[in-house]
Amino acid sequence: MGCMSTNGQHEFDVIFEPQDEGGYSVYVPDLPGCVSEGDTLEEATAMIQEAMALYLESRQEHGWDLPKIEHRKLAPAA
Repeated sequence: MGCMSTNGQHEFDVIFEPQDEGGYSVYVPDLPGCVSEGDTLEEATAMIQEAMALYLESRQEHGWDLPKIEHRKLAPAA
């Protein structure tokens, strides 16, 4: 899990999930439907940043408010 900012104003939790076949799926829990993937962490990061920017731009164009942002804490590794 990571935390990303799209424009310096809002930070969103981002979840990276390694895939059995390789690569990563990545999504933003507070932005329903904002998902992407990449062959590497770097590619997945770039792809989700682009997806987040487009998602937020679309909401702004429609005059919709941002969804409520809820930062989640991961349990420490055992």
